[in-house]
Amino acid sequence: MSPTASRAFPPEEAESDASVVRRSLHEPTDFGEIFRRHAPALHRYAARRLGSAEADDVVAETFHIAFRKRHRYDPAYPDARPWLWRIAANLIRRHHRTETRHYRALARTGVDPVMEGHADRVGERVDAASVSASLAGSLAGLSKGDRDVLLLIAWGELTYEETASVLGIPVGTVRSRLHRARRRLRADLPASAVDHQEVTR
Repeated sequence: MSPTASRAFPPEEAESDASVVRRSLHEPTDFGEIFRRHAPALHRYAARRLGSAEADDVVAETFHIAFRKRHRYDPAYPDARPWLWRIAANLIRRHHRTETRHYRALARTGVDPVMEGHADRVGERVDAASVSASLAGSLAGLSKGDRDVLLLIAWGELTYEETASVLGIPVGTVRSRLHRARRRLRADLPASAVDHQEVTR
């Protein structure tokens, strides 16, 4: 998916995330709506980076932190995704070695139900497994900064501006890291993988 493409948001008449967060200051249980809206996508993203077990912990801690710090939420931002992804990104950084081991294991086995179901759209299971193995090996070789940018945009479906906000870096740095990461993956991946993997687009 292109980083500038539209995402699936609640209907226009739905209450904004900012309004829900503000309301939850007086009605704490209302914060559950933020979890309902964003936890599934955040879990898919974290699972693809760390595996399902670690993702469970990252998502739980992300929303625990978000709930405790909801009084700091800037209501000028109606969409809570960058705020939540920033918290999650900081937690995922603590698992950098686990993530690298995860990708190296996938590169050896080619088996990852989460990546397999999302990444390759050619339809053949064996091709999807092959691409997952190739992709995992390439991701393991990326620097931490380049990998963060690439996957926030490709798997987190954030824009360049949102990615810059999440990582606390300039948009120009996002673009340069993304270009470098995609160039590395295009060099590493088989031609068939490059044709179908959204991470290289």
